[in-house]
Amino acid sequence: MSTLSIARYFAFARIKVVRQAVHGEVHGALVHLEPDQRFRPVCHACGTAAATVHSQGYRRTLRDLDMGDTRIWLQVGYRKVWCDRCGGARVEHLPFCHAGQRVTLRLARCVYDLCKVLSVEDVARHLDLDPKTVRAIDHALLEERFGKTDYAGLRILAIDEVAVRRGHAYMTVVLDHESGRVVWMGEGRTEATLDAFFAGMTDTQKHAIEAVALDLWHPYIKAVRRHCPRARIVFDLFHLVKAYGEVVKAVRNEEYLQARDEDRRVFRGTHYLLLKNSEALTPDQHAQLHQLLAINATLTQVYLLKDQLKAIYRERFRYRVKWALDDWIAMAQAVPHPMMRAFIRRLRAAEDGILNHGCYPIGTSRLEGVNTKIKLLLRRAFGYHDSRYLALKVKQAFPGHS
Repeated sequence: MSTLSIARYFAFARIKVVRQAVHGEVHGALVHLEPDQRFRPVCHACGTAAATVHSQGYRRTLRDLDMGDTRIWLQVGYRKVWCDRCGGARVEHLPFCHAGQRVTLRLARCVYDLCKVLSVEDVARHLDLDPKTVRAIDHALLEERFGKTDYAGLRILAIDEVAVRRGHAYMTVVLDHESGRVVWMGEGRTEATLDAFFAGMTDTQKHAIEAVALDLWHPYIKAVRRHCPRARIVFDLFHLVKAYGEVVKAVRNEEYLQARDEDRRVFRGTHYLLLKNSEALTPDQHAQLHQLLAINATLTQVYLLKDQLKAIYRERFRYRVKWALDDWIAMAQAVPHPMMRAFIRRLRAAEDGILNHGCYPIGTSRLEGVNTKIKLLLRRAFGYHDSRYLALKVKQAFPGHS
């Protein structure tokens, strides 16, 4: 007599394999399982062992993990029990699936793991499931693990926005700067958006926030100052340099219009050369930029100030940052252009946030990796219409390190 058995592949508690049917033409197998009468049934709602079986003879079919290229379905017999604690008839708990679902827990876990690296459509095609089923499974398990915002241990934050759709559709991303964990994502980039994030924090948790890295976006600044008045706001270097790029562009355009006809050919194609880091320039670009700066003293001043602006953020004490900022502004005042004067006023208005970098050398640069991953997720899924699902996927991709 053969000792081969498939039962060990379905070693589920309180249930037993009674027979199987293999359908070769469809590469599928149907495995029949029945409740093991040696065990008392358990209420699926509260987990209490039931004293009375209300009714039995019910059947439902579940999809399970494949065996090789064979699709596996389980036809499961189950009972309804009378639960005194719940005060009514309830379906008995089956430890390998959730009540109402049409897949086993181990198949659901497989779907969840595959969705980390593949699109929903790819997973659905690979497992021969409906894309809506795959998405629902992935979403449910993401909610189970990442649905609740974890505010524990937050001390230093970075906050920035990311574009998720065309038409100025943004989401706000809050990062634990120390661990790299995405703590929260919410729709929009308004003051009310951050209010929703801080609403889940206790006063003790808010007081524990020491510093927050931001760009110069006023709604974020207002929300942080209102909720965490003790936290130091640190303005990010990247956004200051980006704003200074508008000054470079305006000065270059004005100098081009004032240049002689024979010099204008040197200006052509130099806008991005003025903005690029010098180490990123090719030899030909170096030569072109050197030729431009040689014929225009104003652009030379503006170009050198760009690198000196970055040097401010290399200082590590507040008073030294103050000296570097004052020196930079004194040099910048020699450039007689309204855009430069406006930028100087902007620096003075943001001075405290710049000086705070001397105490907390942080920025939103760590969020650039998050933004890159979000764009990858969006491309893989051809966009997300459900912002909650996208937020959970990002939190899964950036769990942080302990």
